[in-house]
Amino acid sequence: MLTIIRDLFKANPRKKPHKAIPVEPLDINALTSNKQAKVIWFGHSALLLEIEGKRLLLDPTFADSPSPFPFVGGKRFSKVLPIKPELLPPIDVIILSHDHYDHMDYHSIMLLKNKTSQFCVPSGVGSRLKSWGIAQEKIRECNWWDKVDFAGLTLACTPAQHFSGRGLFDRNKTLWCSWTIVGKQTRVFFSGDGGYGPHFAAIGEKYGPFDLTLMECGQYDKRWAAIHMLPEESVQAHLDLKGKLMIPIHWAAFSLAFHDWIEPIERATKAALDRNVTISTPRIGEIVNFMAAEYPKTFWWK
Repeated sequence: MLTIIRDLFKANPRKKPHKAIPVEPLDINALTSNKQAKVIWFGHSALLLEIEGKRLLLDPTFADSPSPFPFVGGKRFSKVLPIKPELLPPIDVIILSHDHYDHMDYHSIMLLKNKTSQFCVPSGVGSRLKSWGIAQEKIRECNWWDKVDFAGLTLACTPAQHFSGRGLFDRNKTLWCSWTIVGKQTRVFFSGDGGYGPHFAAIGEKYGPFDLTLMECGQYDKRWAAIHMLPEESVQAHLDLKGKLMIPIHWAAFSLAFHDWIEPIERATKAALDRNVTISTPRIGEIVNFMAAEYPKTFWWK
């Protein structure tokens, strides 16, 4: 703790970009007309996933700040979003990995609650949604390894090595998790937050191989590696999961650690190259047709 407090007072001009990072405006027509499996990243861990005719929204935090206190994490790097949340098309299911502010934002949920008929969340998180006015019948809570059959998809709540809590006195009162999304032809893994561990190999053995893994790779530090993977560990976890294509997430929106803002993607892309892992690096808002032969792989942050 003493070294963390020391580092809080150290200036790092590279923790945040010097100007707003690029964003691809999201065309609604591209969502509704193209039936290919696709994913759109909104920065950090917010993603819109379309597979087999279903539209899923993962950890939708669209706030300008990842905290109830704007000085923690600062403002969103991109300044704008690819699309205003209220303009998104109907969502079949909203999936949450845990209750931290940078993954579960009250105002974002309020904008989206009437766009979906289903929330899938880890155990205990449903009580928070109910306190925000979400009807009980719209909420499905899961423990690790529980499954929800949803309109032809299997949504499996899978382990993660993290923690939960939104205040001083509710630490670990709710569960945290990763999610496995299995269709008839498509398999996707969403890491949520967490440290590296043997659970990735266990998930890969049970549900792999995955066509796409969405892997946390930012906001890390060796001092809290148990709860946030280092980028090289993110690549190893992808391999444990028997993944085909990896998209690094949990970066490029907020600064919640001491590293340079581009360090996560620089380290992840290098580790992927060293390990012969196929990695995609989309801009925020860029559509990735992840079952296609081509995918975004520019170094747009340079």
